[in-house]
Amino acid sequence: MAAADPGTGILACDVHTPGQGNLLGLAERNGLNNVRVANGDAIILLREMLEPDSLAGLRVFFPDPWPKKRHHKRRLIQPEFLALAATRLAPGALLHCATDWEPYAEQMLEVLSAAPDFENTQPDGGYAPRPEFRPLTRFEGQGLDKGHVVHDLMFTRRTA
Repeated sequence: MAAADPGTGILACDVHTPGQGNLLGLAERNGLNNVRVANGDAIILLREMLEPDSLAGLRVFFPDPWPKKRHHKRRLIQPEFLALAATRLAPGALLHCATDWEPYAEQMLEVLSAAPDFENTQPDGGYAPRPEFRPLTRFEGQGLDKGHVVHDLMFTRRTA
């Protein structure tokens, strides 16, 4: 994504240190200077390190689905996270999520659709087709190999 759009700054946030190193290595090998990596929890980054209305977009690709019912409270896409994200996204900014875990996709759609600060980009209120700009991730490939269906959700922050 950074190579395809060198004029856009990409801030990646992850708790997985090897993934961060891999991303930084890829950026260096490709001569990309529009990639930054934050080590840690995205919630802390949003809450404590970013200014209101400072993000042009937010992408949440293949977050941990926490499949056991007792762990669903740990899923990232929850009303509280969306309320925080809305304060950091500029009006009209895109929130793009993708998952290959069907029950999580359903929960994401339900929670995002109920979030007062967001509007679905799809006229039918459902899932979005996979956009060409979203790269195929390793996690997505693993899910596809298992026969999973990938769902993209694209919502914009309401302007008023």
